[in-house]
Amino acid sequence: MLQSKARITAIGTYVPDKVLSNADLEKLVDTSDEWIVQRTGMRERRIAAPDQFVSDLSIRAVQNMMEAYNVQVQDVDMILVATSTPDYHFPNVASRIQDAFGIAQTGALDLGAACAGFTYGLHVANGLITAGLHRKILVVGAETLSKITDYTDRTSCVLFGDGAGAVLVEQDEQNPGFIASDIGTDGAGGIHLYHTALSQKMNETELSDSGHLVQNGREVYKWAVRNVPAGVERLLQQGGIHTEQLDWFVPHSANLRMIESIAEKAAIPMEKALTSVEYNGNTSAASIPLALQTGINEGKLRQGDKIILYGFGGGLTYAGLLLTWGVPQPVRKIRR
Repeated sequence: MLQSKARITAIGTYVPDKVLSNADLEKLVDTSDEWIVQRTGMRERRIAAPDQFVSDLSIRAVQNMMEAYNVQVQDVDMILVATSTPDYHFPNVASRIQDAFGIAQTGALDLGAACAGFTYGLHVANGLITAGLHRKILVVGAETLSKITDYTDRTSCVLFGDGAGAVLVEQDEQNPGFIASDIGTDGAGGIHLYHTALSQKMNETELSDSGHLVQNGREVYKWAVRNVPAGVERLLQQGGIHTEQLDWFVPHSANLRMIESIAEKAAIPMEKALTSVEYNGNTSAASIPLALQTGINEGKLRQGDKIILYGFGGGLTYAGLLLTWGVPQPVRKIRR
């Protein structure tokens, strides 16, 4: 990895008002609060309104960031949005954000890397700035997974929620934040987590055409617990630091039990893990910024901390980053 010339300078998040609790799910399917908490660690999720979409959540997250850090986005020269649930196939969500804020001259690109999308977006933003092609990039991770969740499937409907997070990545050659990256994919595993579009086959296998997200949770779990700890070790080796020097581990908040297994195999105490799973559920590309925001709100995450962000999911893709956290404390309390 080239010497970075970029750092994250501000963050904002947004989750919808509607809460879907475990008690609510008990009325929909054969499940219980005890069963859900024991297997996933989840207690609540936020659900977008029928007329509320990824672009709406993204815009609110950006507004939140602007208010919290007294920053502007009108001079952003690239917008990267990580999502699997865009409002439209096209125009992309990034273009909707550009229009909402009246950004005069900017690139606008959506990234499709599922739950690894936000970390992929940061990786791309760092590369573009370090290469000298861009100076100030808005990276957003946002999902409305509730709109593609099957609420008759007791194994999957308890998992997913909606939300958005946004960060600014800016040129900073004196205090860069990106230290190491670890990215890759296992395309053969794509059959274990998908949402159909034009094709109804994958690797000659007929796909479910339900219109809903389809997941083989057991296979995804095994893949993540096997691969993510190895990726964490690669990041630490690249960065030349030991596990005990790491301040925070921020994995994709897929399932608290999965995170516990990953942390154990990576020799990272759970006390160092920042998650958003308990009260937001699995929000895919939004889960890592929501976890970062929780760390800020609770007074845990501080400027200068060494952190690992690790996204993983549909593809099956993964993207991990070792960073020095470059965001100061907000100038005013962030409203979510």
